[in-house]
Amino acid sequence: MRLKTKLVLSVSALTFAIVVLLSSLFVAELLRQRIEQTVAANDVLAHEVLLMTRQAVETGIKEHPPLDRSEDALHEAVLDALRSNDALMDVMNAVVRYSTEVQDVSVTDAHGMTLVSTDPDTLNQQASYRDGLKSVRDGGVVYQTRQVFGRPRVLDLTQSLDRNGRSFLVVHVGVRSTFLKNSYAPWLRAAFIFAAIAGFASILAAGLLANLALLPIEQISRRLERLTLASELGLNSAEPDLPVLGAGKEKSDAVVRVTKTIDRLGEQMRTKEAGYTALQANLNQMLDTLRDGVLLFTADRRAVMVSDAVENFVSRQEGEMVGRRLEEIFAPETALGTAVLEAFASGREVIAEGVTLEDGREVQISLDRINDGRGGEGNMGTLLTLRDTESALQLGQELEVSRRLAAIGRLTAGVGHEVKNPINAMVVHLELLRGKLSAGESKASSMDGELFRGAQRHVEILVGEMQRLDRVVQTLADFSRPMELHLHEQDMRRVVHSVIELTGAEMAENNVQVTMDLSREAVLVRVDGELMRQALLNLLLNGMQAMPRGGAIRVAVRRDGQFAVVEVADAGEGIPAEVLPRIFELYFTTKPKGSGIGLATTYRILQMHGGAMDVRSNADPAAADRGTTFTLKVPLAAGTTGEGRKITAGMARSESGSLSKENV
Repeated sequence: MRLKTKLVLSVSALTFAIVVLLSSLFVAELLRQRIEQTVAANDVLAHEVLLMTRQAVETGIKEHPPLDRSEDALHEAVLDALRSNDALMDVMNAVVRYSTEVQDVSVTDAHGMTLVSTDPDTLNQQASYRDGLKSVRDGGVVYQTRQVFGRPRVLDLTQSLDRNGRSFLVVHVGVRSTFLKNSYAPWLRAAFIFAAIAGFASILAAGLLANLALLPIEQISRRLERLTLASELGLNSAEPDLPVLGAGKEKSDAVVRVTKTIDRLGEQMRTKEAGYTALQANLNQMLDTLRDGVLLFTADRRAVMVSDAVENFVSRQEGEMVGRRLEEIFAPETALGTAVLEAFASGREVIAEGVTLEDGREVQISLDRINDGRGGEGNMGTLLTLRDTESALQLGQELEVSRRLAAIGRLTAGVGHEVKNPINAMVVHLELLRGKLSAGESKASSMDGELFRGAQRHVEILVGEMQRLDRVVQTLADFSRPMELHLHEQDMRRVVHSVIELTGAEMAENNVQVTMDLSREAVLVRVDGELMRQALLNLLLNGMQAMPRGGAIRVAVRRDGQFAVVEVADAGEGIPAEVLPRIFELYFTTKPKGSGIGLATTYRILQMHGGAMDVRSNADPAAADRGTTFTLKVPLAAGTTGEGRKITAGMARSESGSLSKENV
């Protein structure tokens, strides 16, 4: 069965059910009203009989008073008055004769004994029990239907004549259910016929309206199919010869075709959305890796895209600038704000216009207008680029340092390989020479033995020096050997904590207290845990050695935008300003027993993880903040949010390989 047919049948059935329900309620209400009318009409008749009964009793007692004041004498007088009153009997017989619903009328005493009645057989008999007509009126529709249309029965309607506050005589009007059914049958039949016609008409109307309502689906289906095919085939949706999708039964069922077409459109939209998402991620990655500040403004000068580097030029966070107008981002009282506002006001393109900021930095401004692409002059937006010339120069210097380190690594690897082989050969021959000298010493005379022992001491000196040279060459080879990273997602707080636990005993022996200031939230990074521990260990040991008389080292871990930041600050002697630029050079050291490769290794590990390292130091003995602070920056793990932004793989490499050295 076609889906359209199912929908039409469902709508028709629902409409028919509603009509049947309303018709049933309508018929039930009509039945209730007719029963109320019957009760009201017969209640009037009962009151009329009760009035005639009162008059008959009053007249009879006046004419024939009771013989005494006993109840029996009163009962006899009342009975005689009722039966001798022809007017009462005429009224009772008239009610039965002219009412189509009343079967009998009778008057009973308080004990239910029939005194007068239109049915002679019930005189002086106990009145039988009958259901009350008023209870039928007050009952539910099911009870009313059962009483009226069920087995034949007589329903009683009573009116009481009281004496001294107590029931004295009771008038009974008997209404037969068969008479009620015959009275109600004509209009019930008409009501059912009307309900049947209404139900049939509702089915036809619902089916017709459902078909009319579903007709636009056919047009929608054709339009959607044309859009789908146009998107898949790369054609114009207005082409008249585009085929119609579907075949057989599906082709004739518009609802099924619309459903399938919407599914295809949804799949196309999801595919395109995924492409746009990837494109946006790549764009964000590209912007975040740039050191240049990039801002995209709409035609009304409102920022819709802001790169992270803009924060280096204006005192606002990136999230605070998106959606704001040009005048709200660049203050006109600043040099940069004045230059940018003038460039926008000029309406022309600007290429590398220099501006000197208040802090002495040189910044180049570039302004590119984005037209509508239709050959017109309509301005869709403006791309503003801010470039720090000093940062560009620093980046070039850092690249040069990295290039030199790479060249040194290749050179030292080759030199180490070439030097190690002769050293090994010399060590072997020295061992052989030492063995021969020992053997000759045992056979020589006392004078010759002294000569042998002198030569032996020189050989041992040569062996020691050769071993030391071998260790130096081995250290050089180890530093230049490529490191293999085993990256895993780890919490930087745990990495720092493990290093502090490792050095705890040695720190205590040297009277050094280590305090930790860790972020409350997890700081997830994707690093080689062992190498990162080695880098932190080098910094902690350097801080301990910088405080020979003991002191305090503070280690802090926090988030800063896209990076996990680790600070290691000591209160040592500090690094002199003339020495500070050379501390990362291989084999440079100011310690008597230092190797000069610790900080170089730490710097190399940070480079391999796409991070950066800053150093600040104050060697003034009179300064309150004397000491050295190393700041390590490592990109947060992919998918980790920092300050409400999602970091994707590669976005955190904006400072990859950079190393800034700032002297405080």
